[in-house]
Amino acid sequence: MSADPATSESPVRSRLVVLAGPTAVGKGTVAACVREERPDIWISVSATTRPPRPGEQEGVHYHFVSEAEFDRLVETDGLLEWAVVHGRHRYGTPRGPVEERLDAGEPALLELDLQGARQVRRAMPDALMCFLAPPSFEELERRLVGRGTEGPEERERRLRTAREELAAEAEFDLTIVNTDVRAACRELIDLFDGPARA
Repeated sequence: MSADPATSESPVRSRLVVLAGPTAVGKGTVAACVREERPDIWISVSATTRPPRPGEQEGVHYHFVSEAEFDRLVETDGLLEWAVVHGRHRYGTPRGPVEERLDAGEPALLELDLQGARQVRRAMPDALMCFLAPPSFEELERRLVGRGTEGPEERERRLRTAREELAAEAEFDLTIVNTDVRAACRELIDLFDGPARA
């Protein structure tokens, strides 16, 4: 990406893509595919107050932090965005690592929920906002049930949230329908290889 002459004193920033979508749509799976296919694309690791699910690793899937540590990050402006998700746990994106990668001219991907994506759009309006959608709501429900990581009450809470999130699709620059993970992954990678945003 070439520098704008009017802002040539500032570091050249590479493309920042924000990937958001409803619960169980496969954001993490698609992001993992991007990591595998294009290790040069840096993917932010969110901080969360929720406990790890089976198989999740600290620093790989999330930074699992205490409520007190999350409070400290909020108070010191250490998060680019943060939100309470599904009415229970807090999630946030550590600010420092994102700014470091962008200032170094590296491509960066943020995998966020809807609330976080809206905050990043306000903080970094040049980010490309990508909505990951399911083929249908019925398929989304099937994936959530099939995941087996939530009980019936939590599933219903997440499905209610998902309906609200799906209604926000028009807020995004573009939509990728996650019918096939590899195909969605390729579409997402193509966003980094396209022309830079003005």
